[in-house]
This record gives sequence, C-alpha cells and structure tokens, in this order.
Amino acid sequence: MSKLAHAQWSSKMTFVLAAAGSAVGLGNIWKFPYMVGESGGAAFVLVYLVCIGLIGLPILIAEWLIGRRGQENPINAMADLAKRGGHFPAWVAVGISGVLGGFLILSFYSVIGGWSLYYTLGSVTGNFSGKDADGIGAVFTGMLGSPGLLLLWHTAFMVLVIGIVARGVTNGLEGAVRTLMPALVILMLVLVGYGITTGHFGEALAFMFSPDWGAVNGEVVLAAMGQAFFTLSLGMGIMMAYGSYLGEDVNLLSTARTVILLDTVIAVLAGLAIFPIVFANGLDLDSGPGLIFVTLPLAFGNMAGGTILGLMFFLLLTFAALTSAISLLEPAVEFMEERTSLSRVAATATCGIGVWLLGILALLSFNLLGDFLILGFNIFDLLDNLTSKILLPLTGLGAVVFAAWCLDRQGVAQELRLSGGAESLWVVVARYIAPLGVIAVFVNSLVG
Repeated sequence: MSKLAHAQWSSKMTFVLAAAGSAVGLGNIWKFPYMVGESGGAAFVLVYLVCIGLIGLPILIAEWLIGRRGQENPINAMADLAKRGGHFPAWVAVGISGVLGGFLILSFYSVIGGWSLYYTLGSVTGNFSGKDADGIGAVFTGMLGSPGLLLLWHTAFMVLVIGIVARGVTNGLEGAVRTLMPALVILMLVLVGYGITTGHFGEALAFMFSPDWGAVNGEVVLAAMGQAFFTLSLGMGIMMAYGSYLGEDVNLLSTARTVILLDTVIAVLAGLAIFPIVFANGLDLDSGPGLIFVTLPLAFGNMAGGTILGLMFFLLLTFAALTSAISLLEPAVEFMEERTSLSRVAATATCGIGVWLLGILALLSFNLLGDFLILGFNIFDLLDNLTSKILLPLTGLGAVVFAAWCLDRQGVAQELRLSGGAESLWVVVARYIAPLGVIAVFVNSLVG
C-alpha cells in the first residue's frame, strides 16, 4: 500500500474512541481494581494519576507523533524517520519490538478473552448460582484444566477479533468501537448504579479517594507507575499504528488528554462498580487476579438479581477485551498489508491464525503442558513476562527518547501547538522524567 492510499480515521471522535477502546481493556476492569485492593486503595490511585500525567501522556504523544509522521506501520515508520533524520538505522528495532510485543500479548490475551466469553455464558446458564467459594473455585480450575474448553473459547474470541480487523479501519475498527465503547460505558454506569444501592458505596468511595499516605512506599509507586504505562497500550505498536491513520488536523496533545481522561474514568468506575459488591459481601479486598473470576462470581451467584448483574459484568469484560484485542492485532496486520502483496483480509487471517496457534500453546500451559518450563516459566507466563517486563518498557522508552531527542524540537513544538513554558515543560518531561520513570519500572520488574 502506498502512503497516498494509506487509510485515515473518518473523524477525530472515532480515533478517540478507538484509542480509548485500546486503552480500556482488561487492565482497567480486571487489573486496576485488584491492584488498588492490593496496594492500599486511594494512595495507589493518586500516585497512579500522577504517573499517568508524567509518563503515560508523553509516551502516548510520542508514539502518535512517530505514527503520524511516518504514515506507515511502526516498523517502516521508525526506519523511514531515522533515515530521513540521519539517525542510526537500529532505531527500527523500536518498531519491530512494538509489533512483536502486540502479537505476543494477543496470543495469551485472547485466552483470557475466552475466559470472559465462557463466564458470560456461565452467567446466563446460572453456572454460579448458589455455589460456595469452593464451588466457584472448582468452576475456574475446571475450566483451566480442560484443553478442549479453553481451545473452544480462545478460538471463538479470535474469530471475533479477526472478523472485525479484516473489515479495515473504517468498517472494522471504527464500526466496532462505535458500538462497543458506548455499550461498555452504559454497562459500567449500570453496575455503578447497582453499587450505590448496596449500602456500601460510601465505603468504596472512602477506600478509593481517602488516601492513607502511610501506605505509600517504593513498591506502591513502582506498581502505580507500571500500571500507568501499561493501561494506555503503550509500547505495543498500537498507538504508532493508530497514529499512522491520523490527519494533520488532529491536535495530539488535547486528544491525548481526552483519551487519558476516558481511560482513567473507566478504571475508576470499574473500582466503584466492584468494591461496593466486595464490601457488601465481606469479600477479600486483596484477592488479586482471582477478584474477577473467583471472588465476584461468588457474590453474583449468591445475591438477588445476581444472574443479570453477572451477565452484565462479564459482557462488559468481554467488550473491553475485544476493543483491546483488535488494536493488538492491527500493527501486525498493517505491517503485512504494507510489506507484502496480501490483501487486508489475507493479512488479517495470516496474522490472526499465527496468534491463534501461539495461543494454543499458552492455554495448554494450564493443563497438558503445565510441567513444560522455559527459564522456569510455563509458556503463558513466559509470554506475559517477556512482553510486560522487557518488550513493552523498551519499546515505550525507545519511542519517547526518539521523539524527544531525534525529531526536530521546533517541528514537534509546532505539531503539538506548544510555545514558551509549555514547550519547555514538554521537553523536560519527555526527555528526562518519562524515560527515567520507564527505566525505574523496567529495572524493578527485572529485579522483582
């Protein structure tokens, strides 16, 4: 595909919905609430918000800058921009690691998306009704122990993702986010509304917004920094790919603020939907990843109207997983479409099948390949650790360093519509604060 034929978002609003949809995923609805629970509540939330502004915002803008200037897939964009600026050709590695990271993440992310589909069906059929903690736990472990069941739902989820992405930017990505994002917000607001009726909404508010500063330590700060980085889909090639479909008329800085606001509001709403239920049922606040797939189904299965609430919650989770998954597949598809003679449909099918096959190995980690370890990790955990601890931080770091140090400063200031003190602030944050923050998370994750 030539640059002249490169697809474009039909409007700024659809781009905002797509970028927010990518950011609003399982990280917001699954990971954010349990991290708040494990890290002491409001202190974590406030540190997280600061980190979003100092790390998330500049890296998000950097990736969009690279994508829009390149008007190509992340790999080609990095190669071309480095060549045009007379910089070291090895900068292309930033694009390669981003596309590779998104591909690898989707392979195991789709397995979790399959869990969400399975739990949505389970909510409809009353699979959680009347069960005690052991019964709910048995549902989860039974699912993980069944290769056939995991394969079925992993396949179903990937079919949905491939079907959406194959339709292209306008009909596929835009059409999906225009439907899924409003539905996601409506479901979230309904669940928050239910939380208000539990009698424990005030307790949830206090937990999330009345900080205990004594709970803040280095570990909490690093956890908040890491969540701020990963929740915005940074370092995955996604935002570079999405930026390549952007026209010059879009104000990157104001659009980034909008996307971050939407992403943060959804994360906070997820907490306000989940914590009243947790408090009302005397559940464990720091139950970790099991909060969504074990703790909450226990509550839904033993409350009035729990079948409907459970269905709504897991539909919400599925919608969030889909909006992120289609964005994870897009960079690899864009690369295949631009670097080969394959059509959009063929490129999507090729990449999607590759993800699906790797996902099979990931799901077998919970059963048949449970004892097969590489460097002490099963395949699922290896993919998770390789991407989250190495590829994503390095890609995000490379993107912000390239944008801040290699792209012409005056041109970037004009593109971001900055001048005077605002431009100086951007330079300080993008050149120093954000890179140092990412390095801190990277080193801590490797040491931890």
